[in-house]
Amino acid sequence: MKKPLVMLLAGGGGTRLGVLVKHRAKPAVPFGGRYRIIDFALSNVMHAELDHAGVLTQYKPLSLMEHIGVGEAWNLYGHLRGVHTLPPRTGEADSDWYQGTADAIWQNMDFMKAMKPERVLVLSGDHIYRMDYQRMVAEHVSRKADVSIAVMDVAAEDVSRFGMIWADGEGSITRFEEKPARADTRLASMGIYVFEWPCLVEALERIVATRIGNDFGHDIMPRLLGPKRMLVHRFDGYWRDVGTISSYFQANMDLLRPSSGLDLDRWEIGTRDDPRQVGDRPPVRFGTAASCDQVLVSDGCRIDGRVRRSVLSPDVTVEAGAEVEDAILMHGVVIRRGAVVRRAVLDKGVILGAGARILGGSKAAPNAEYAKCQLDGLSVLGKDVQVPDGVSLGANVVCESGAGGGDFKGDVPDGATVRASGE
Repeated sequence: MKKPLVMLLAGGGGTRLGVLVKHRAKPAVPFGGRYRIIDFALSNVMHAELDHAGVLTQYKPLSLMEHIGVGEAWNLYGHLRGVHTLPPRTGEADSDWYQGTADAIWQNMDFMKAMKPERVLVLSGDHIYRMDYQRMVAEHVSRKADVSIAVMDVAAEDVSRFGMIWADGEGSITRFEEKPARADTRLASMGIYVFEWPCLVEALERIVATRIGNDFGHDIMPRLLGPKRMLVHRFDGYWRDVGTISSYFQANMDLLRPSSGLDLDRWEIGTRDDPRQVGDRPPVRFGTAASCDQVLVSDGCRIDGRVRRSVLSPDVTVEAGAEVEDAILMHGVVIRRGAVVRRAVLDKGVILGAGARILGGSKAAPNAEYAKCQLDGLSVLGKDVQVPDGVSLGANVVCESGAGGGDFKGDVPDGATVRASGE
């Protein structure tokens, strides 16, 4: 059996992640200290020993492309294997940009035809999970499916977030409805599909090329019901869509709970270190006054303060007398002496001045401007924000990238937004 061609959708803007995607694509957002979100899908491809993956980029792709490189971190490098970055075919019209998930695949038909696949595995690059694609493909082939969709059970209150699927006792799909207000099924599509090549080509030519529709969930899947054999592949492991600030934060916190099912040690996730890093990072250094409890700490961190229930990326500094609790600190963040961080996400290069305070909490005025991000009491500071000494920030505060100095007019109340004067 020929190995399937992987088409990995990684072009979404992820606008509900707010300032975290100001300068990067959603799949390139750091996760779990030293990883990126896209590392999970690419690592699943690696463990399945698949040979070729096309990565479809679009929104602010440079950091993502730099991270992927030639694919050596995921063993996708060599004469007979590789990762192929596929930007949109931008031209004279807006329609040259990817208009949806199916349109993105359609616009790369020439690439797929050149690979001569028997079947295609379509993935999303913005989910946190570990899945055996070999098992899904083998089940798809043995049951002679035209299309297989990975599914998992979701709570009743979450059905409006997913494509919902109805299936009979044999696993054949009888109905597909994208993000219904309510449903009497709990089977949700994970956005992971195996297509037989002729079926995929026929669907794209009939639906996308004729401009009937551009999306797999909204347009392709409902129209394949009946004429094509469509089956579910059930998944019962850890899987999380980190599409909002709240869900992104919770997935990082799951790393600190062994019972969550998110296990980086067992999953063996590959990643690529910053190619601009000269030499190896030094080991973590804990000072004599350091105190840590339920903390994930990455290489190069220097901790002299108190840290609780937090995820620290490489090169984070927590000075003496500083306190960090329920927080995500990305690469190079500096928490100065006596500063306090509670319930917050700090992007790369943030400096929190001496005695400054970030006091997040769920019972606070919302940030109307960033309501769709679902802050849930979290305060979020974009890249390279510099909070002056002694300034306090409330809950649901958003500081846009580069804010500092005179952009802070004293303490910042709950639900406020701080903008950079240079933006």
